[in-house]
Amino acid sequence: MNDQVVFWAPDDSGLQILKDAMPAGVDIDWVDSSMSLEESAEALKNTKAVILGGALAFEVELAAKCPELRLIQTTSAGTNQLDKTALGELGVKVSNNGGGNAVAVAEHTIALMIGVYRKLQLQFKSVQDGKWMSDIRSAWYSQAHELTGKTVGIIGVGRIGSRVAKRLQGWECELIYHDIVDPESDLVDELGMKKVGFDELLQESDIITLHVPLNRNTTGMISDREFDLMKPTAVLINACRGPVVDEDAFIRAIEEEKIMAAGVDVLEVEPTPEDNPLIEMDNVLITPHLAAFTQEAGEKSRAFAAYNTARVVNGEEPESVVLPDD
Repeated sequence: MNDQVVFWAPDDSGLQILKDAMPAGVDIDWVDSSMSLEESAEALKNTKAVILGGALAFEVELAAKCPELRLIQTTSAGTNQLDKTALGELGVKVSNNGGGNAVAVAEHTIALMIGVYRKLQLQFKSVQDGKWMSDIRSAWYSQAHELTGKTVGIIGVGRIGSRVAKRLQGWECELIYHDIVDPESDLVDELGMKKVGFDELLQESDIITLHVPLNRNTTGMISDREFDLMKPTAVLINACRGPVVDEDAFIRAIEEEKIMAAGVDVLEVEPTPEDNPLIEMDNVLITPHLAAFTQEAGEKSRAFAAYNTARVVNGEEPESVVLPDD
């Protein structure tokens, strides 16, 4: 195969969309990701850039057999399934979707906040079960709140976290944030955010929302110690990656009423086991890792993947490169 860009996936269902987005003069074709190592290496021997179909891994052993390979491009924001350090030693860079799903995830994050505060999952189920409001009005009154005026602590103000902050301005929230990388001062001023220490954010926030990549520094960053610092009326929102939150500590925090409620789009193991106690908790709203699932996000992510891989084919440096610790 002589294609300089390859769509690496178990089937070719997304290929035509990528072909339509690819700049003139740059070829792309599909390679079956389920092939053997040797078959894959032969198919990819002239490939300069690979676009991953979904959250697939791309083994370092295979990359080592692809002498022309310079970029592995994801259509998602997360790249934790890839060994970026080892790939980098082979001269292969990894890029994510350039913020293609940032708006979708930001909107979903706010939907989780509203859903948790108004117990929307219980309202939907009660009506569907023919019980109208059932006992929701009496049983959950103490946990029904308005988002307006709440202190929202944003952990990670990159592409997604900053968009959450921007959209919360209309809700008249007080915004505080913590990030190991300082955002541009103009952005901080524009969004009216205040930087605080990690512990202070946990102590002061009515809502804590997580927007960090999954890496060795963020795995389990919210555990028993962190839940102990939160208000008993606090709400935790997680739409980044499940292992950022220690799930056993999360379960204990809900059971022991260390926090009031949570809304999550991600869990440590997905699909989560049917016996996961979080599923049965009325004050935990769970969506099945679909925060980024919109037509617009898919179109933007695929368009960026085509643009970025074409840059590499044309001898330019890729954009949105993810470093090993990111």
